[in-house]
Amino acid sequence: MPGYPALPGGIAYGGDYNPEQWPEEVWREDVRLMREAGVNLVSLGVFNWSLLEPAEGVYDFGRLDRIVDLLDSAGIMIDLATPTSSPPTWFRTAHPGARLVDREGRVLAGGSRHSFCPSSPEYAAASGRIAERLAERYAGHPAVAMWHVHNEYGWANAHCYCETSAEAFRDWLRERHGDVAALNAAWGTTFWGLTYGSFEEVEPPRIAPVGQLTALRLDYARFSVDAHLANFRRERDAIRRFCDLPVTTNFMIPNCEPMDYWRWAGEVDVVSNDHYLDAGRADNHIELALAADLTRSVAGGRPWMLMEHSTGAVNWQPRNLAKRPGEMRRNSLAHVARGSDSVLFFQWRASRHGAEKFHSAMLPHAGENSDLWHDVVALGADLRGLAGVRGSRVEAEVALVWDWESYWALEMEWRPSVDLRFRERVEAYYEALWREHVTADFVHPAADLSAYRMVVVPSSYLLTEAAGKNLRRYVEAGGHLVVSYFSGIVDENDAIHPGAHPGALRDVLGLSVEEFHPLPEGGTVPVGVGVGVGVGGGDGDGGLTGRIWSERVRLAGARAVHSFTGGPDAGHPAVTRHELGAGTAWYVATALDPSPDPSPDPSPDPSPDPSAEHGSGPSPARAPHIPSSGSGVPAGGTEAGGGGDLRALLRTVLDLAGVSRPRGLPDTLELVRRGRYLFLLNHGDEPVTVQGVSGTGVFDGAAHTGTAAVPAGGVTVVELAGDA
Repeated sequence: MPGYPALPGGIAYGGDYNPEQWPEEVWREDVRLMREAGVNLVSLGVFNWSLLEPAEGVYDFGRLDRIVDLLDSAGIMIDLATPTSSPPTWFRTAHPGARLVDREGRVLAGGSRHSFCPSSPEYAAASGRIAERLAERYAGHPAVAMWHVHNEYGWANAHCYCETSAEAFRDWLRERHGDVAALNAAWGTTFWGLTYGSFEEVEPPRIAPVGQLTALRLDYARFSVDAHLANFRRERDAIRRFCDLPVTTNFMIPNCEPMDYWRWAGEVDVVSNDHYLDAGRADNHIELALAADLTRSVAGGRPWMLMEHSTGAVNWQPRNLAKRPGEMRRNSLAHVARGSDSVLFFQWRASRHGAEKFHSAMLPHAGENSDLWHDVVALGADLRGLAGVRGSRVEAEVALVWDWESYWALEMEWRPSVDLRFRERVEAYYEALWREHVTADFVHPAADLSAYRMVVVPSSYLLTEAAGKNLRRYVEAGGHLVVSYFSGIVDENDAIHPGAHPGALRDVLGLSVEEFHPLPEGGTVPVGVGVGVGVGGGDGDGGLTGRIWSERVRLAGARAVHSFTGGPDAGHPAVTRHELGAGTAWYVATALDPSPDPSPDPSPDPSPDPSAEHGSGPSPARAPHIPSSGSGVPAGGTEAGGGGDLRALLRTVLDLAGVSRPRGLPDTLELVRRGRYLFLLNHGDEPVTVQGVSGTGVFDGAAHTGTAAVPAGGVTVVELAGDA
């Protein structure tokens, strides 16, 4: 498989370039300014199909030839796209059966991209032809560094409900289930008398009365992913017939819920991602870090590409807020810190027409005489200084389980509470770890977990029996597992696991759940710190608060760490701990208050060493090293540690698992080590001095002999001294 694209100048810098939107006299000005900014890679031709093939079977590559040669003369490399996300108007007119049909059965009009059925044989033929013609013509061009198939699969046409899709779905079901009896068994169609007599009777999950078979919807989601994958493979393979350059397509992690990117990961030569900051979130820099860590994890830990993000405001949020001074730089360098070997934007020059004319760009409408342009040029210089980072990896000792199929299953209707949201729990646990300065990977629940000292399962409502056994083996081998409520409930067909909840996790957690008690809107329950079973009333010393959820837990080998002191489950366990084999499994039966600004670590390390190598300690199968400060049972006698919230609980488990991390730093400071480079990003309004840092400043060449200063809103990157 081809590796990462070979690019000059270290970190790839640039973005989507759409010269077809401008007269040719503008092109030379674009190239001059690209060179001034340090641009070394552009994505070209993403929306060019109607120009390259103005009529069916009629091709015109003259305009593309000229811009490719112009970029080549300037030393700017090209990520050449197949333009298949936006079929020409002639295609929609000539092939009306290829139009997209929504869940209500409406045939959608044109005038936008992604307006086609992913199962259409006409689309398959046409997209394969244009990909092959492009590859044949440009495979040997020296400016082409890599190939970019399609654009943002699943953005608007994740699912199509036309008759062509229906027939393709039936074929897919035959392949998956074999015969209709097996399908009926898997889907549980005897419920409500919904049994099928043949595959021909199966319809896509179009709009129906409430209570539609959830297993039908799950399988349709899987089928739809496969339909898009088939289109990608067709174009990728057409390109590979002519060249062996890397091929990618831009993911949208984590904001394209219908695409299962674990399935996509092995199909691309390099993982690339589009990420746009949610300007309305106060903690959007944490969500950005989550997206980058998840993208790196989908890439298997290898360097990945940030294919798109924004210099400033986007055009599609309720309130499109411009980025504050320094925010674009922090955003860009945070992606690099967490594994990206590129910083690419949408787009190079701001558009005058269409839906995205108010979307920011590297070259804004204000042109060179703008603060944004000066920031773009300065960022290019910073990235040239980071050339040594390219190819290095980020190591993590902690992983969070993320499963797109569980995401789909949880968020269907008729669950115990509308407050059960997949990302709500994932983000709560991720945020607590981020504020503890813990770099985390994400994993599929059936993946090899042996490299991690600690694994968190925040939201795995759907968990296969095999995945449950995988988590048990991890704990028995010495791992530390933390599981949140409503996990392990159903199998891959959304059927309840036999026996008491949580069926797939009962053994590893050493407990069962007798009854769910979701809380009313805004409701809370008190949880006593260190209060065992049978103790009712009162909050206990330093009580916790639970939100969203409560449940009746019965111990079967585990022991209670904290118990509910009020609400429907008063006197019953709220947090449990189960020693199993060489490891420990924790269970949290409510949404503990995340407390984003808790009291300091009760035993901060006076000399934190953020440059310490992550992942260098013993594997979970061996006895973990317990740090000398902040570890074990804190002085208060409760196993959840100071503060008594979700973050404090995780702090305790991190310590028991021997997870290395700096202590005593403000939680507005983002600290990530990548190879021998330490990234320090200050999201606060006050400067921060970090102890225990020795090396050379990347941007200013300053010598650091034990400390590193990070200005308010600034970024400091240190190449660490020695062999680190």
